[in-house]
Amino acid sequence: MLKPRKKTREVKIRDIGIGGNNPVRVQSMTSTSTVDIEATLKQIEELSKADCELIRIAIPDRRSLEAFREIRKQVDVPLIADIHFNYRLAIGALEAGADKIRINPGNIGDKKKVLEVIEALKQNKKAVRIGVNSGSLELDLIDKHQGVTSQGLVESAIRWVNYFTENGFEDIVVSIKSSSVIQTIEANLELSSRIEFPIHIGVTEAGPLLPGTVKSAIALGVLLLQGVGDTIRVSLTEHPVKEVEVAWEILKSLGIRANGPLIISCPTCARTRIDLVSLVKKVQEKLKFIKYPIKVAIMGCEVNGPGEAREADIGIAAEPGRGVIFKRGKIIKRVKEKEILEVLMEEINNMLEGG
Repeated sequence: MLKPRKKTREVKIRDIGIGGNNPVRVQSMTSTSTVDIEATLKQIEELSKADCELIRIAIPDRRSLEAFREIRKQVDVPLIADIHFNYRLAIGALEAGADKIRINPGNIGDKKKVLEVIEALKQNKKAVRIGVNSGSLELDLIDKHQGVTSQGLVESAIRWVNYFTENGFEDIVVSIKSSSVIQTIEANLELSSRIEFPIHIGVTEAGPLLPGTVKSAIALGVLLLQGVGDTIRVSLTEHPVKEVEVAWEILKSLGIRANGPLIISCPTCARTRIDLVSLVKKVQEKLKFIKYPIKVAIMGCEVNGPGEAREADIGIAAEPGRGVIFKRGKIIKRVKEKEILEVLMEEINNMLEGG
């Protein structure tokens, strides 16, 4: 059962709210070289068109910082600067117009340097994500817990949250990520019970498209079902638009949030005597610009639809030479096979127009 999402503080990233009464936000990260301004701008546009609400950009060096400054001038979407090790780059990114910075304070090291970042955050009135990863946990916590553990990750996150709040800064989003699904779940459930700040959830280094999708769906699905998670990022060794698509599918499958149709289709078997795979792809292509959360079923025989797809708003069950169109389990039309796609789209358009 889906638990109500835990109410956390609201943190504003440009015009996007995270936490509070806001929906679960979808974000991703550019995979281009930041100094390649043209390629990065192109990817930002692709991500925005895919309904990515917050876009993170890596700033590993001074050249990247200068490129980020130019990128900021050319786009109006919420941009997050991803910083590791160099606190001066974090301060520079804020001055260059980053709406939020992501840092792991533990790998910046000296608390005085972290304090300078906090002062820059205050001056620029921007937010921070305190990101704790299993691959960069502080050595004292590794020694204390005899390895990288969920308890150590939580302790690191709480340590840094307290440091920021003790120094008068509270526009904080927190994340704990691990490449382990179990560790990610355990750590975030514990973290949620101990803080009131918004939590960013994801599995770090999840892998290629298929295994990365599976890991992310399990970890994020469990956490979201428990009411944990205010913003999500699916980390895949893929084009970042794929990350956004997977993130939305996770949210849609849980009934949390939708940015378009949910397609229900059968896996095919010996009863399927049409090219259902091609038909599903054609329907997907036709539906990709529709933002309404309609459930559409595409079935390969009358055994699976309409009966097994009764929860769909509209669907088709096809077989050689003919097919049926059904709405919420009831057949409304019988059509020739070659007319199935056209008639289905006509009926969907009628539904969306209130017909």
